Formats: sequence, C-alpha cells, structure tokens
Amino acid sequence: MSFLAKSPVEKTAGPYARRWWALLVLCLSLLIVVMANTSLIVAAPAMTADLGLSSSDLQWVIDGYTVPYAALMLLLGSLGDKYSRRGALLTGLVIFGAGSVMGSLVDETGLVIAARSVMGVGAAVVMPATLSLLVAIFPKGERARAVTAWTATSGLAIAVGPLVAGQLLRDHSWGSTFLVNVPVALLAVIGALALVPPSRAADMGRIDYVGGLLSIVSVGSLVYATIEGPHFGWGAGPVTAAVVAGIGLAAFVAWELRHPHPMLDVRRFRLRPFSGSMLAVLFFFFGTFGAIYYATQFLQFVLGYDALETGVRLLPLAGAVFAGAAATGWLTPKLGVKALVVAGMAIGTGGVFLLTRIDPASTYADFLAPMAMLGFAIGLSVSPATDTIMGSFPESELGVGGGANDTALELGGSLGIAILGSLLGTAYRDELTGLVGDRLPAAALETAKDSVGGGLAVARQVAQDPAGGARQAQTVVEAVHQAFAHGVAQTSLIGGIIMAAGTMIVFAVLPGRKAAAARQAADARRTEQADEQPERAGRPTGNRTGAYTDAR
Repeated sequence: MSFLAKSPVEKTAGPYARRWWALLVLCLSLLIVVMANTSLIVAAPAMTADLGLSSSDLQWVIDGYTVPYAALMLLLGSLGDKYSRRGALLTGLVIFGAGSVMGSLVDETGLVIAARSVMGVGAAVVMPATLSLLVAIFPKGERARAVTAWTATSGLAIAVGPLVAGQLLRDHSWGSTFLVNVPVALLAVIGALALVPPSRAADMGRIDYVGGLLSIVSVGSLVYATIEGPHFGWGAGPVTAAVVAGIGLAAFVAWELRHPHPMLDVRRFRLRPFSGSMLAVLFFFFGTFGAIYYATQFLQFVLGYDALETGVRLLPLAGAVFAGAAATGWLTPKLGVKALVVAGMAIGTGGVFLLTRIDPASTYADFLAPMAMLGFAIGLSVSPATDTIMGSFPESELGVGGGANDTALELGGSLGIAILGSLLGTAYRDELTGLVGDRLPAAALETAKDSVGGGLAVARQVAQDPAGGARQAQTVVEAVHQAFAHGVAQTSLIGGIIMAAGTMIVFAVLPGRKAAAARQAADARRTEQADEQPERAGRPTGNRTGAYTDAR
C-alpha cells in the first residue's frame, strides 16, 4: 500500500481491524522518544566525567534535543497530515535512530550536542504522528482508552528510562544509553510497516509554510530563552531570544488570523475546553518534570544511589501512572473532563508541596509519596486533557493537533526544568556560601557552588589533605547535603505555588459537564449548517468540521 493512501477510517466501513496492535507500535515509538530525555538524567554524571562537561555544556547536551523537538512539531505534524502520517512516523524513527547511532560513537562535546539535535528532529516527527495516527485509526468510542494507553506510556518512560540507563551504565559507557534506542526504533519501523495503516488527511489545502516558519522561530526562541536565561543569566543571547520569541508570536497570531488555511487556527484558543486543556498540560508538566529533575539528583548525590538503584526507585511512579490511567478510564464518563483534570492537577500539586519537607536527614521513604502522587496525577489528568485537545481538531489537522499537545507538554517540561532548576541552584549556592564560604579557598568554593556534584568533588579533593583533610571533607559533604536539601525544599514551595495557581486557572477556564454538553450540541448544529454551505467566508468547510467539539 502507498504511504499516500487515505485514512483507513475513510477507506473502510468499520474500524481498522488491527488497531490495538497498531497502538502498541505507536506506544513503542513514543516510549523511546520520551526515554531519550529521562535516561540522560542518570547518564549525565558519567558523560560529565568522561567529556569534562561544564554546566553550560551539559545544559546544551539536554537542550540540543529539547529545542528542535519543541520548535518543529507543529510544522512537521502538518506535513504528516498532508503527505503521510505513517510515512512521517517511519521517517522520524529513522532520523531518531541515526542520531542515536551517532551519539553512541562520538566522543566530543560538540558532536554529542549535534547527535542530540538530530534525535530531537526525529522526535519532533514521531510525537505528533503517533497521536494523529491514533485518532485516525480509533473510532470515537474507543479513542479515550487509546489515548489513556498513550499517556500511560509517557509515564512509564519517565521511570523506565533511568532504569534501563542505570543497568547499562553498570557494565558499559554512557554511549550505550544512546545505542539502546536503535533496536527499539528498528522494531518500531518493522511494526509500523506491518501493523500501522497508511493515513493522510483528505482534501487538505496548501500547507501554511509561513505560519510554520513563524512557529519554529517563536517556540524555538522561547525555549532557548527559557532555558538559557534562568541558568546562565539574562545576557545578550537570552534577551535577544526572548524579544524574537515575542515578536515572532505576535507575527504568527496576525498571520494565522488572516490566512485562509492557517497552520494553527488561533481562534481555537477562544474555546474553553481546548485552551483549558492546553494550559493543564503545560502547567502539569512544568511541575512534574521539574520535581522529578531535582528529586532524582537528591537520590543520586545526597542518598548515594547509583544509576540503576535510582531507576529502580522511580518504578513506583510508573506504577502510579497505570493506576491513575485505570481510574480515569472509569471515572471520566461519570464525572467529566473538568473534574478529572483539576483533581489530577490538585494531587500533583500536593505531591510537589510534600517535597518542601525534605531535609538532610530525609530518606527514600520521604520521596515515595510525592513520586506516587505525581505518577497517579499523570495517569488521571493528562489523558482526558489530551483527548480533549485532539478532539478539537478536524481529521485534516490531526497532526497539527498532536503537535499542539506535544508542544504544550515539551514547553511545560522545559519551563519546569529551567525555572525550577535555576531556583534550586540559587538556593543551593546561597545556603552553601553561608555554611562553608569562609572555610574554602575562593576557587574551590566557586566549584562547589556550581552544582551538588561539584560540591562533592571538592570534598573528595579536600579529603586528600593528610593534615585533617578527612574531617574537613566531611564538613563540606554535610554542608553540600544541607544546602541541596534546603534548595529542594525552597524550590518545591515555589513550584507548588505555581502549580496551585495553574490548577485554579484551569478550574476557571475548563467548562463543566453541562456547559460542555451544550457547546457540543451547538457545535454539531453549526457543523450541519456548514455542510449545507460548501464555501463560507472564503474557507472550505473541511477546515472547520469537528474543529470546535469537546472530546469526552
């Protein structure tokens, strides 16, 4: 069958017979894309030691993946709609696999960053393709369950990534954490060819390349400024990027409002189900990714767990995701989207607030409840929010819908790691200076203040001094642990406040069940009227059909 064949929903009278097997392939593809970031959390110390990475270098190893990943999803999702969603999935998997091979072979910082960037481009093709194919393949009555499985896979990857990377790092170098993606990507390619049906949008108009370019400039600049500014200061680069992001966003909105076939119809943000769900995804991953980022560091640097032990201790988070996913499948039809999304955000907020209790004497048990709450919240709330977002787009724009959802997810995660990571670093540095600022040489103090890993490295150097070095080293270690615990507690307080504010905003924006039902009925009537008038206001009805429905 040709990659350019029409959607299976259009070609057959009933649902695609092997849709649940196809979903397995889509979830496998999603798994390695998310794992590429979570596995790096535990591989970072080995990479830093082997390559001699500075904090800026390590940040760019992370960002080399994140920036293209976030910036390209809207345009690449639209290209998948136009030409072939399965073809986009296959292309993205091949690009991702090629970047993984490159990352496993290189031994220079610049080349590692380049390899991560190639992987980011591949991920930007794969992510919207998985969601658009899911919605195209599954009938509406089964779609919520399929989206729940997709969401649960994201949560599973958060825990599995560190676990797999930790196992590999026990016997192999950090390059193995790249190479492990290759056989999985190959398996996903074979599965896609065998089980995923060809699909593309029917009667889709011309692609809005100008809007796509403006979205790349806006999102890419915003992510860059968000990451660089808080971590390394608001110098010329981050400030320029922030200005470019603001101008680009304004230009994007102006262009999309005037274009007859916009890349993303920005009028859709007037619709409370869509805008509320987008905000929920953004705020939720802001808090979740930020909390997991520094909780994992505490497990490694303060509690002393190695990479594999850290991965094992994140498994309860994955189990909680599946528990939340099971609950949302049963509760959403009874309570509605708003109740589940807001409840999930509230539980996640509570989990972040629990981390304010962390102190130098804390053990793994103190992290168990917060991680379980965050995992349960992911499973409970992200699935109905994603289902609502995807249900807001017509068949011809499913790739764009997937790109919009994934951009909110990735932007929220980037904001969480950058902003909360910056606050953590500031609190850690201030506390450490007060504890040992007068006991260490200036150069050693600067190294210790750079990161918790740097502080422990200074302690090891101090221990080599035969004249009382062991006692002083222990003092430095205790100060580093206390400063980092203080930073985690302070950052969690601010993160929890931001999450609480986001929860209240989403509660105010999302409509209740009665309002959503009334809107859905009105939208159905509007669609019927549009079908009777083939052309309205210069825009084909194919771009409007289903665009304003509330997915439940």
